[in-house]
Amino acid sequence: MADTSGHLPRGPARIFKAAVWSMQGLRAAWLHESSFRLEVYLSVVLVPLALWLGQGAIERALMIGSLLLVLAMELANSAIEAVIERYGAEHHELAGRAKDMGSAAVFVLMLNVLVCWGLILGPRLF
Repeated sequence: MADTSGHLPRGPARIFKAAVWSMQGLRAAWLHESSFRLEVYLSVVLVPLALWLGQGAIERALMIGSLLLVLAMELANSAIEAVIERYGAEHHELAGRAKDMGSAAVFVLMLNVLVCWGLILGPRLF
């Protein structure tokens, strides 16, 4: 929802409301999006692994940050798909393109995870 008070700073009550809305979005994604649940499960395994294998804060931040980017884009992709489905299930070229692009964005960020983890851990393994 857009600010109705212009560009004035937000107070604690408004920040709390935003946090509640964010939690509602996370809950909806968990309940309705199997891809999001799978990515959360992978993150539950990979975040501790990143904390263990990363040598220093920068490596750990890159490894964990790349996982968080996938989750964030999955949320955006799910939002895109929900809006498209809101307007009907019939096929439309632009709707299909938007859904494909959202999926492609998630895929690119998954590649980013592989690149980050590979560049950090690869030299230690080979």
